[in-house]
Amino acid sequence: MGRLDGRVAIVTGAGRGLGRAHALFLASEGAWVVVNDLGGDVHGAGSDSSPAREVAREIEARGGRAINSHHDVADWEQARELVQLAVETFGDLHVLVNNAGILRDRTLANVTAEEWDAVIRVHLRCHAAPTRHAMAYWRDRSRAGHPVKASLIHTTSVAGFAGSFGQANYSAAKAAVIALSRVAVLEGGRYGVRSNAVSPSARTRISLAVPAGGTTPPAAPPPGTFDRLDPGNVSPLIGWLAAADCPATSQVFHLIGDRLIVSSMPPIVHDLRTHGQWTLEALDRALSGRLVSPLTIEDFLE
Repeated sequence: MGRLDGRVAIVTGAGRGLGRAHALFLASEGAWVVVNDLGGDVHGAGSDSSPAREVAREIEARGGRAINSHHDVADWEQARELVQLAVETFGDLHVLVNNAGILRDRTLANVTAEEWDAVIRVHLRCHAAPTRHAMAYWRDRSRAGHPVKASLIHTTSVAGFAGSFGQANYSAAKAAVIALSRVAVLEGGRYGVRSNAVSPSARTRISLAVPAGGTTPPAAPPPGTFDRLDPGNVSPLIGWLAAADCPATSQVFHLIGDRLIVSSMPPIVHDLRTHGQWTLEALDRALSGRLVSPLTIEDFLE
């Protein structure tokens, strides 16, 4: 018996890397999985149905149940079709893991509108569109009197907390994913929907494609030693969040190897008051010595 027996899950971007690891783990715990992946390269170019198909076959070879999907989840209608596919194939939907992503790295002084829009489309709209249709499905189920214990799991990044050189588009999208998750809690909580965001640090196509000035993940360690950047390290957290009885909602997690951080965006560092309207002089006095140092990516990677 697995913790996720009978749970139906969609995992986007599940043909490789983190998404593949998540799909395999969910299936190992008894979930029925829709393996979604458009199959493009790390920049979003091209398409290939074979990665998703191969992961679905791997799940079935291990005794699980899975179906592959080639839907473009940034497309509003195709995202609806993906949710419909899950329901028609397995009879319900309980878990949506939003994981798809690409990179188009460029410094702010050089980024083009196309490079900006492409990354925002994939990282933010690929979260928003499936979430919109899953939320509508769960709302309708709840209104019809069916109990709903649904879980939304969104993929953010330390770049959304701390920024990343040459990745303004990616960092902005990942910060927005946290806000999307919070709104999903506010709107979906009454229907039985939980929503959380996970920031993973792992060795994937995206993390290896770092911009100039970025931090390159270290190479895999020797066999037999713990690999802190193995994508599979993140998947147990995804499985925990996917369970029907999981208590977590509106949380932001960062996981690297054996280190799990539960964070808040934004944290309240100082709560300062004045009499009436703030003046320039009052701001001088209140903020002297109280400005905080920004977080860096290294704060999350130790």
